[in-house]
Amino acid sequence: MTALHVLVTGATGFVGRHLVAELLARGCSVRALARDEQRARTLPWFDQVQFVAGDLQQAGAEQVASWVDGVDAVAHLAWPGLPNYQALFHLEQNLMADYRFIKHAVESGVRQVLVTGTCFEYGMQSGPLDEQCAARPANPYGLAKHSLHQFLQALQLHQPFTLQWARLFYLHGEGQNPNSLLAALDRAIDAGAATFDMSAGEQLRDFQSITDAARQLAALLQHPEFSGVVNCASGRPVAVRSLVEQRLRERGAELHLNLGHYPYPTHEPMAFWAVTDRLQHLLQSTAQPVRR
Repeated sequence: MTALHVLVTGATGFVGRHLVAELLARGCSVRALARDEQRARTLPWFDQVQFVAGDLQQAGAEQVASWVDGVDAVAHLAWPGLPNYQALFHLEQNLMADYRFIKHAVESGVRQVLVTGTCFEYGMQSGPLDEQCAARPANPYGLAKHSLHQFLQALQLHQPFTLQWARLFYLHGEGQNPNSLLAALDRAIDAGAATFDMSAGEQLRDFQSITDAARQLAALLQHPEFSGVVNCASGRPVAVRSLVEQRLRERGAELHLNLGHYPYPTHEPMAFWAVTDRLQHLLQSTAQPVRR
């Protein structure tokens, strides 16, 4: 593959820090954009990238043009405020700020844009979900992401560019939110806790490691012929309780699972996972482009 020059937004975030590392491992040049340079300096790749401190929500057309000057593609991962999925700022602030940023980037000559979407765009639909399933977001975060996708599709009609919409499912690994399930479990293990409070754990989810997701996103960027939606996930349903028990085995830890302590979340169905046929085709082949 030809080495790319990629601008990664949200470069110090959970997904961004791993995508930057994966792109560098593939020989790509990276311009890393994030708001906090001090945080960026703590990451092992800082001296290998061109780091830019900036807030894309405040940036005008000239600022964005300078950020994207000379890049082949933009990987847009920045999205403040997670994991608060119910907050209206996703719609009232992030949505239009992100649209303006990408519009400015495209008007400045960028012809390939990868944006991370979310499984929450599918809403409360159950079972295996492929990219042909209609988006039915049931929370402000999912609605904002789906709306951004629609806005960018409208922009494509006026300013043609490749839009790669990567829907992420459930990720875990280094840098994950400290309030996430496995991070909380690790803290309990490290503290020598006797019990761990959780839901009944029967819900089925599509979990994968952040390093696997970073490899998938990097591979997509190396497929400039692909424009459309793709599920970035494992494609395998796993019960939450099974995930927790697997981590206990990995850590060699024994503690009592207080199952049913928390109710099941109301913003997601009991069982859903990704169909990843399209992703696997892209990862294994550079043949004819897959179109949405």
